[in-house]
Amino acid sequence: MSVRLETPVEPASAGMPPRASSGWAALAGVVSFVAWAGAAEAAAVVTGPGGSPLLAVGSAVIDLAPAAAKDTMVGLFGTGDKVALGVLMAVVLVIVTGLAGVAEQHRPPLGRVVFGVGGALAVAAVLTRAGSGSLDAAPAVIGTVVAVVVLPGLLRRLWRWRLSTTPGWAAATEPTPPLGGAPVERRSFLTAIGLTSAVAVVVGAGARVINAGRADVAALRDGIALPEAAVTAEPVPAGASLDVPGITPYVTSNEDFYRIDTALRVPSIDPAEWSLRIHGLVENEIVVSFDELLALPLEEHLATLSCVSNEVGGDLIGTALWLGHPIRTLLARAVPTAGADMVLSTSEDGFTAGTPLDVLTDEGTDALLAVGMNGQPLPQEHGFPVRMVVPGLFGYVSATKWVVDLEVTRFADAEGYWTPRGWDALGPVKLESRVDVPASGTSVDAGTVPIAGVAWHPHTGVARVEVQIDEEPWVDAQLADSVSADTWVQWVHRWEATSGRHTVRVRATGADGEVQREARMAPAPNGAEGWDEHQVTVR
Repeated sequence: MSVRLETPVEPASAGMPPRASSGWAALAGVVSFVAWAGAAEAAAVVTGPGGSPLLAVGSAVIDLAPAAAKDTMVGLFGTGDKVALGVLMAVVLVIVTGLAGVAEQHRPPLGRVVFGVGGALAVAAVLTRAGSGSLDAAPAVIGTVVAVVVLPGLLRRLWRWRLSTTPGWAAATEPTPPLGGAPVERRSFLTAIGLTSAVAVVVGAGARVINAGRADVAALRDGIALPEAAVTAEPVPAGASLDVPGITPYVTSNEDFYRIDTALRVPSIDPAEWSLRIHGLVENEIVVSFDELLALPLEEHLATLSCVSNEVGGDLIGTALWLGHPIRTLLARAVPTAGADMVLSTSEDGFTAGTPLDVLTDEGTDALLAVGMNGQPLPQEHGFPVRMVVPGLFGYVSATKWVVDLEVTRFADAEGYWTPRGWDALGPVKLESRVDVPASGTSVDAGTVPIAGVAWHPHTGVARVEVQIDEEPWVDAQLADSVSADTWVQWVHRWEATSGRHTVRVRATGADGEVQREARMAPAPNGAEGWDEHQVTVR
């Protein structure tokens, strides 16, 4: 006769306290989730890494999160937002599956229902990802089946352990199998918990490694020899870098370049399988392979890119030497038709960005399909094998990484990823400046103190930077040299500091005469504004 898992009335003399029992039930729920994840990852080895439900759910969370939540995560964790999201998801899943274990103990099959609902949501997340197929849903289904089998199996052993410590507890239940005594039943439960966890972790981790390594992108990237540029960038003048300790370098290294995107898992793309399709409102549809792209005349261009989420004084900005082919020449081959005013670029991971067509076709804008960054093939996290680089526009409307598709269309007919989430459709970079040194809240010695930092207005240029100490008149800072208006510029003011607590402010003036505005504005919906301000104590 089967054993029911319903909890009967418990006598006061029970040997295992109810709280302890619920705690073990919660652990059984968490272990069942670990089994779910391990089985799903193992199944994804067969169906393909696109079927990984954990990555799909994480990506869905990113997609569905409101702009305010995205701003909060980036503001709190910066480029560590993906790690923070992963930790948050893990905490939530542990809580939910732990509660499912307790629910299954007291009100079966409620815990299995929770896993069933979670599995259905995972299937939906997988099937709504870009490029997904029906087979990609199999890992989530298999994982759910495993969880709903494992959970009652673990709780049955817990029930036997509890019964062995309090013989009168289950008097109201049906006859039970012979018991081996509390030590034996406890060992049976703990062994089942340990073995299930170990097998799930080993299998799941191994499967994740296999899925992540199917395309050994690092080896493929290392094997690429970038061709010489047909048009080389102007050399960085010696005067572009000021001799001020702590100031931001004029060129940002690949390792230090910021990364903000929607990809929970960095796409692994074999360059031999990559292609770019240009279609839509064009006379000639074009498909370009990676080898064909490398064979085209490539150009070098030094450009500053920034994220729209960058707060006043923030570091979500960087300058690099990009190597690529001008987007405008490919668009010229495609011949956009009358009425087209936007190019919708799509990433391998499904992200989209809407870029004004007139910007991409402008002879004075060095918009590139970039294949190189600071003399190397693009790092994987920065778009390998191909990404877009468009000076003067925030990344969310232009800097599509892992780009695979360009659709010529109209703003009236299509929207990029962030536009329906409340962000401006055009995204021009604003005039901004930042104090790097002295850092806010620090103390310095009286005397000559360099106040230094960077200012930027890509594709327009910076003509002037001024510094204010407390409420004294604004004074001009010394501007360093720069390669072009598409890059930021370093600046410095030698301050004769006197003892006390002081407020240091900076503002910039663009080459077009625009003066940076004082009023603080949040990044949403079209970029932060305001003067960067530091508090400094002089000893």
